[in-house]
Amino acid sequence: MEAILHGIILAFGLILPLGVQNVFVFSQGATQPKLLRALPATITAALCDTFLILLAIFGLSVIVLQFEWLRISLMITGILFLLYMGYVIWRSEPSTTNMNKALPIRQQIIFALSVSLLNPHAILDIVGVIGTSALKYLGMEQVLFTIACITVSWIWFFGLMLVGAVMKKLDGTGGLMNIFNKCSALFIWGTAIYLFIGLI
Repeated sequence: MEAILHGIILAFGLILPLGVQNVFVFSQGATQPKLLRALPATITAALCDTFLILLAIFGLSVIVLQFEWLRISLMITGILFLLYMGYVIWRSEPSTTNMNKALPIRQQIIFALSVSLLNPHAILDIVGVIGTSALKYLGMEQVLFTIACITVSWIWFFGLMLVGAVMKKLDGTGGLMNIFNKCSALFIWGTAIYLFIGLI
């Protein structure tokens, strides 16, 4: 249960900031004439996150679990990274882009792939934070942690698409995105404290 709760909180903390990937999914939900037409962007983004999460948790864990000093070093680095990232997100201005136009299926998939897999910040978040956080767990607990992270990712992207479809326009003032950023920073700081307590 602890692993599931940790995975849910951590994944929400990392995914809440409305960066390019999230704004793109949201905007497709808001601009496509029918909700189903926004599915390519949503599913592609969710699949990319799933791939990165699996790679981070199981690929990184196999290497790190052989070296205790490496595990501790990565966890300390992850804690410092979380504290810094929370600070940056708290102070950041809501993302603004001009991606608020409906795209055909192929362009949706290509764009979603590019903002998911070619985004160094997203890769650092998933590999550096989720990957190192997973080192706290072994066996079934690690599997549950992984499932929780992936589930949150899929729910979030579909939620963004639905909210976009309901609103039918982007939040022009940036007020809603600013609230998301503040909540995200709080989640991330809480995760850093949780990891630190686990080390002492």
